[in-house]
Amino acid sequence: MRIPQNGYLLRIFIGENDHWHGTPLYEAIVLKARELHLAGATVLRGPMGFGANSRMHTAKLLRLSEDLPMIVEIVDAKEKINAFMPYVDEMVQEGLVTIEPVEVIKYRANE
Repeated sequence: MRIPQNGYLLRIFIGENDHWHGTPLYEAIVLKARELHLAGATVLRGPMGFGANSRMHTAKLLRLSEDLPMIVEIVDAKEKINAFMPYVDEMVQEGLVTIEPVEVIKYRANE
């Protein structure tokens, strides 16, 4: 699979407790991206953050939160990201979704 040098980064900020049809939302997003043959996806778990409601989510022991911030990142061609967006729009009921241009330096797998 090839990604053009000028790709796009889709970044989806959600909560660890967010679900889609009984599956963790971050997992559902990654599985849908794989199903649609996007170049790849990475899920990052944040130790601390807050969103639109300003409620703090943290992994500190005294304020243990079970709803930590999750970020799903996907890089691919603009057309493939745009084709994926209707699924993101349907699945993400609350959170933040951003798209930004990126320069792809290297995208390779061992043969």
